[in-house]
Order: sequence, then C-alpha cells, then structure tokens
Amino acid sequence: MNNEFLDQNKLTNLGFKSVGSDVKISKNITIIGASNITLGTNVRIDDYTIISAANGSLVVGSNVHIGGQSYFGCSGNIKIGNNVNISQGSKFYSKINKYLEFDTGKNYTLNKITIEDNVIIGSGCVIIGECNILEGATVGALSFVKGNLNSWSIYAGNPVKFIKTRKN
Repeated sequence: MNNEFLDQNKLTNLGFKSVGSDVKISKNITIIGASNITLGTNVRIDDYTIISAANGSLVVGSNVHIGGQSYFGCSGNIKIGNNVNISQGSKFYSKINKYLEFDTGKNYTLNKITIEDNVIIGSGCVIIGECNILEGATVGALSFVKGNLNSWSIYAGNPVKFIKTRKN
C-alpha cells in the first residue's frame, strides 16, 4: 500500500463541495465529479478507490476509513455517516440496470444508499440498489446487500442474512 496522500493544496484544487480537516486521500485514486462530494473530518481513502459522482452525490461523515480498491457509483446518491469503516474492495452501486425489461431509453434505476453511524462493512462486499444500513450494523466480508439492515445487528452472506445482534 502506498503511504502518499494528497496535500491540502491538491485537495482544494480538486474542487470538492467541502472538505473537513485531517483528510487523507491517496494519490492513487480516481475521482469523477469532485464538486458533488462532501468529506467530513478525519477521513481516509486508500489506494485504487474509484469514486464516480459526476451525477448524484457522495456525502461522507467524520471518522471514516475507506479501504483500497473500493468503488462508489454515486448516481443515485450515497450518504455515509460518522465512525464508519469500509474495508478494502467493497463496491457501492446506486445506479442499477433494469435487467428484466428492454428499453432503449432509461434502462436503469437510481437508488439512494445510506450508511448510518458506527457501521462496519467487511472486505469485498457489494451494496446495490436502495439500501439503508442502520446504526451499528456490521456486514461480513464478501456479502451481497440489497435492502435494509437493522441497527446493531450482524449480517453476512450472499444474499446477506441476519446472523445475530451486536452489542452497542
């Protein structure tokens, strides 16, 4: 992993909507649509992450770590709360194709993804469509999430299933 981060001048020049203090973004990430991205305080985004927010928005709270090789397709809007850990290689798709019907026009749906405070997302998870991951939820590695997850609960699997309650 590379330990080189963008300096404050380069962060400012990217044109984010807003950026808090102590933000560390790897020099090796791809950002599309920085003007639609808000970053809180104490945010770290690691190598080879792709953020596509030319359409839609990404709002990231404070005390958030996003592991390397993650992907954020933000067309339907993605909101991440405070004290959230997203492990490496997780993918978030807020724009999904309508596979069951053929339409030469708008053949997709836009769905908001909301991740509340104190959430942990394990490595290699896929979060797709309209999802509300409520406060304190934990998602195990390699899980597929499409829908809502209850607060202070542990989920895992493909498709994701409730495992047990998490202590808060």
